[in-house]
Amino acid sequence: MWLLYRRGGLGDTLLTFPVLEMLKRLGRRVCAVGNTDYYAIAKEVGWADYISSEIPEGSFEGKVVISFQGNVKPFPESRIWLVEHYLETLKLPKDFSKVLPLEPDEGSPLKGRAVLHPSSGSQKKNPSLELFFRIEKFLNREGFKTIYLVGEADRWLKGYVKNYFESLSPLEIAKGLKTAKLFVGPDSGLSHLASYCGLPTFIFYGPTDHIVWKPVGERVFQVSLNLSCSPCFPNVCGDRPCLETEGLYLAFLKAYQRF
Repeated sequence: MWLLYRRGGLGDTLLTFPVLEMLKRLGRRVCAVGNTDYYAIAKEVGWADYISSEIPEGSFEGKVVISFQGNVKPFPESRIWLVEHYLETLKLPKDFSKVLPLEPDEGSPLKGRAVLHPSSGSQKKNPSLELFFRIEKFLNREGFKTIYLVGEADRWLKGYVKNYFESLSPLEIAKGLKTAKLFVGPDSGLSHLASYCGLPTFIFYGPTDHIVWKPVGERVFQVSLNLSCSPCFPNVCGDRPCLETEGLYLAFLKAYQRF
């Protein structure tokens, strides 16, 4: 049995999935330790045999401990994609799946919708809600039915919109996203999940690094104003010009033309 250990948010966890997949392809049995709600997705697709919130007692054939004290550093020393950093450190193949092989939930409220998710776990990364209202109007004119996704960090959103779907289960959300049309959000765990589920995903990057924090996926549209002062996270200025509403809206429209 191999151990993979990684604490962190949903996006952090999803970027370890290619490691799990490669270990399974090499015939390893794997115990994934971290947030079990997140790693439940890995178990569902067969990339983790066991999941746990704590490291089990006993010995392991091999260990992948992603932490500052572990054998894999949580962040690369150079500005490269985290997935490449992990696989290169571990000398694993890089022919991982770009789309999660999950069965869709055909009864999900997300089916056939353009999904809007304006929030993330850090307010420093979030554009204004007005940006999403403008995008919603645009998508409606384009013929899309829209719905807002409310996850564990987004309950505040229910005070501003009526057309929303709320779930605290990443696995349930993932199966629902499999049936949606497209996704728009900031650099968040749910944006990473949408991309990994195969959705055309538009992600706004302001203070965070679009190279290091690129999600896994085949149709990712990274929307950024490309300011010289970006990326700067977590030392984000109060003005946040990188998340200016009008600029991001125009950048979204430009990215949409490629969709």
